[in-house]
Amino acid sequence: MKAGRIAVIGAGKMGETLIRAMVATGTFAQDQIVATVQRPERREQLRHDLGVSVARDNRQAVQDSELVLLCVKPQGANAVLTEIGDALGPQHLLISILAGVPTANLESVLPASVPVVRAMPNTPSLVKAGMTALCAGRHASEDHIAAAQRIFDAVGRTVTLDEKHFDAVTGLSASGPAFLYIVIEALAEGGVKVGLPRSVATELAAQTCLGAAKMVIETGQHPAVLKDAVTTPAGCTVDGILKLEEGGLRVTLIKAIVEASGRARGLLEVAAEPR
Repeated sequence: MKAGRIAVIGAGKMGETLIRAMVATGTFAQDQIVATVQRPERREQLRHDLGVSVARDNRQAVQDSELVLLCVKPQGANAVLTEIGDALGPQHLLISILAGVPTANLESVLPASVPVVRAMPNTPSLVKAGMTALCAGRHASEDHIAAAQRIFDAVGRTVTLDEKHFDAVTGLSASGPAFLYIVIEALAEGGVKVGLPRSVATELAAQTCLGAAKMVIETGQHPAVLKDAVTTPAGCTVDGILKLEEGGLRVTLIKAIVEASGRARGLLEVAAEPR
């Protein structure tokens, strides 16, 4: 699918990040992008910082574009879709990053046959180290998925999944950075406890987590195999692992993912509540 123009509806932090990435990678030129925001000061900021067209009128932005990136809050989705719905048709592609809102719910508000792709990015997209899951709605083709993938590949990695997995994706890759920040903070605190300056301990902890993640992705080896390579017989690492197991770190992280995934299923109910 080749789109001449893209409308970013609700250009908050993630919308701004995606615009920057699309321009930087040449996916879209600045004059092909229109963003919408409600606050006048935010519109001026985006015009100045990004050099793209910024407007308040969602409907007009959609009418002038082939691809629509929906970045509003889930609570505001129905109102925005009602506003722009009759301006959309089969020639458009709607990509939604709304957490907890299935493609079927979006399609129920839109005219028949509007292609919808659902995306679940995460906040490391801000530093081009994001992880985004994609799924197709009833009317979306492989070309539509490919068009969405080109956008999100600009801010990290992408994977295409069946939509039934999206609550789990929300609990793991969308919520996961917060869990890992706690791990990094705890590792740094451990470094401080044994005498390291806090800034050094934080850098060591963060880079160690980054390096470990790259080892998993780039070697393709199971994390357990990589762990065993570090854990030498009678060494200090195995003593540390015993303390982690004693403290229940493994089980606690699993429970955190399960809990966050369960909460993701409730986001739709929150979005549907009258305001």
